[in-house]
Amino acid sequence: MRVEVTEKTPQKLLTKASGFLKGYTHTLNPYIGCAFGCSYCYVRQSPVGLFRKQEWGTWVDVKKDVKEKLAKELRLLRKKEQPISIFMSSSTDPYQPVEQKEEVTRTLLEVMAEEPPDFLFVQTRSPLVTRDMDLLKELGEKVMVSITIETDLEEVRKRFSPAAPPIPARLKALKTLHGEGVPTQVAIAPALPFSEDFALKLKGIVDRVCVDDFTGDGSSGKRTARLGVYEKYEAQEKEMWLEGNVQQEVFEKMCGVFPAEQIIRSPEGFFPPKAK
Repeated sequence: MRVEVTEKTPQKLLTKASGFLKGYTHTLNPYIGCAFGCSYCYVRQSPVGLFRKQEWGTWVDVKKDVKEKLAKELRLLRKKEQPISIFMSSSTDPYQPVEQKEEVTRTLLEVMAEEPPDFLFVQTRSPLVTRDMDLLKELGEKVMVSITIETDLEEVRKRFSPAAPPIPARLKALKTLHGEGVPTQVAIAPALPFSEDFALKLKGIVDRVCVDDFTGDGSSGKRTARLGVYEKYEAQEKEMWLEGNVQQEVFEKMCGVFPAEQIIRSPEGFFPPKAK
């Protein structure tokens, strides 16, 4: 699918966090729109997804002139002695395919390496995040990279999010980041049908596991229901994955491999780690 790419010059980059992301002071979105266009993405039903008269997944706006703007905003917050914890990103993936060329996210990380926030949470599903290993390592314990891996089955991934990066590449990215000492999380968000070996594939490559289901869309699953996602389940999957407490069932499966303290349910699973 062809993705239309345009440029935008934003007035501000940091947005005050609220609601689902109350564990943070700000959100930061390097792009508007998302080329991955996952079928279950809650942003499809948010203002940014609804007001644009184009199908979600077919357009991306690149934010320009971000370097000095972010540096200025961070310095101003520091001058006011305000805490700074940032969730990147809340309504896009910071590692869009176009990021390979545009390097907006890398530029923002360069700024934050110089003017570090108290904490930065990077939420992505793209292996491209490993490109910025040098900057992530500079941030040390002030960063956590969370990679969405909602299933370990490529057949399921292709059914629900065909334009998203392949699962093996995401697993490899997690392993690479974790091996270099970057704090990592896997976000099973939302939990889609997966194999009995999924938890074992994650063992040893993450610091924590976040388990979510469709209720994590910010409306207890109502937004997702309007997207027609449930029709993508095969008949034999529906009883296991659409009925009952999926989040609890997945949590228990993960507990068979991980200690309970490493597994966190959403929304807490997207909050900053608690200080040790």
